[in-house]
Amino acid sequence: MDDPPLAPPTRHVTTTRIVAVRGSALEFRADRVVGEEPLEIRAAGPGQDPVAVAITMRTPGHEDELAAGFLRTEGLIEGPEILRFATGDPAAMSQPDDQVTVHLSRPFDASRVAERHFVATASCGICGKASLDEVTVRSAPIPDGPVVGRSVILALPALLRAAQPAFDETGGLHAAALFSPAGELLVLREDVGRHNALDKLVGSQVLARAMPLHGRILMVSGRVSFEIVQKAAVAGIPIVCAVSAPSDLAVEAADRLGVTLVGFLRGDGFNVYAHDERVDLRDLLAFD
Repeated sequence: MDDPPLAPPTRHVTTTRIVAVRGSALEFRADRVVGEEPLEIRAAGPGQDPVAVAITMRTPGHEDELAAGFLRTEGLIEGPEILRFATGDPAAMSQPDDQVTVHLSRPFDASRVAERHFVATASCGICGKASLDEVTVRSAPIPDGPVVGRSVILALPALLRAAQPAFDETGGLHAAALFSPAGELLVLREDVGRHNALDKLVGSQVLARAMPLHGRILMVSGRVSFEIVQKAAVAGIPIVCAVSAPSDLAVEAADRLGVTLVGFLRGDGFNVYAHDERVDLRDLLAFD
């Protein structure tokens, strides 16, 4: 009997043929894999030709949010000046949404792009990153609160995992989600790159005019790099949680930028690497 026809491909999740080996069993079947394609992000002010800012490998979908979030978390725009988005020329590109131009109400300073030397990939974020000192300058101070209960922190991984439909199909997507201090899931975005997932998330809030995100908790899959912390800080997020480990530079950045950093959030435990004052642990403290 012939194999059933493959499902029509979509751009964020596609179907491919695989040879599956399970112990002594062999199976030829279809499998779902995550999509990965380049996105060129451009910006233009009134009367300006578009300026190429970055090219990032991303999972197709939410391109406008990704562009807005990237420009905002890299300190190139504030957000309210966004007028509209335009995709590439269909006559020149097979996939016009592989290019997004963000049109602004004010002139765009192209010299800032040249100074920063943006080269983005889904796996490593931005190479040629500006120093932590520069990030500190463009990150507004984060307020002291909120203070979040231990039970809320412990519940986040399961809530994140339950809200990842594309991960269920492919097993190959990172996620970034915003939660309220009470643990309510507010927004979630997925992408092949953890930095892109966060930029899509922040971009959704830029477009919703919800910035800064002072009353929110960020939960990310995977590890926490310097880029994750600096993007969260620029967005005003006070608490960043992750299922895996932070890097040493991520810890240093969190400490200097005023971000509570929680890592190895699994089962009934977690580590707090910076600014533990926002995590309520009084029930675990014994006083004489």
